[in-house]
Amino acid sequence: MQASAVQTDRSAISPGWDCHVHVFSPTAPVAPGHYRPQAAALETIETLAAGCGVGHLVLVQPSVYGTDNRLMLQMLGRRPGRHRGVAVLDSSARPGDLQAMHDAGVRGVRFNLVSPVGNREAALDALAPLLRELGWHVQWYARAEDLARIAGLQQRHGLPFVLDHYAGLSPGLPEADPAWAALKRLADQGAWVKLSAPYRLPGQASPESLQAHGERLADTFGPRVVWGSDWPHTSFTPGSQPDYARLATQAATPARHAQAAQLYA
Repeated sequence: MQASAVQTDRSAISPGWDCHVHVFSPTAPVAPGHYRPQAAALETIETLAAGCGVGHLVLVQPSVYGTDNRLMLQMLGRRPGRHRGVAVLDSSARPGDLQAMHDAGVRGVRFNLVSPVGNREAALDALAPLLRELGWHVQWYARAEDLARIAGLQQRHGLPFVLDHYAGLSPGLPEADPAWAALKRLADQGAWVKLSAPYRLPGQASPESLQAHGERLADTFGPRVVWGSDWPHTSFTPGSQPDYARLATQAATPARHAQAAQLYA
């Protein structure tokens, strides 16, 4: 009887995926050198997302918590099997730690090459065999000038790579910039791109140029394109955040929801 009730509840969940959200707690310890974020509860984003047909979230470990993934794992535990997580790890992570995270719903590890106190890729060599065994991907928050190096790492390790926030490429990037060639190399090697947080790109882009930019990335990456909101939009002051429904309308499609279900299976 209980198993049947669980199945009924899951069948009622909207099929859409938001592949980039963060949760914050006022009591979670912040890593040295980081700001203290405003509280952002799982229940809040679940309600927002449900109004747009999104029932599954990917909880990305925020840089402010470093390698302390406890809050993200606790939130995954509230909805077993429904959401997914992306962790931040260092080279001290043990196989048993990763297996426990996998069982909780984690499917990737993130490296942040943008934030001054973000984690860099030094741990990747040590982690790669464990990631490969679990079928995890490597998620990158990076700038355009980092893409050539990331392409080399992808070729060396043979792991699925996911590029956050339009791969760090702004619509106005000159065609002669070598980042375009690096992007094509990443796509040819099987990387994914996430259409998320356009406000984190250099410069200002009109809605029309951003739309064309997203279509160009979709042409380059084929079916390996997913959407994320970047909620709760930590670069904005409270009350000035982008409208969730508008973000979803701009870049979330049924095909991308299906692609996300594949990536985060």
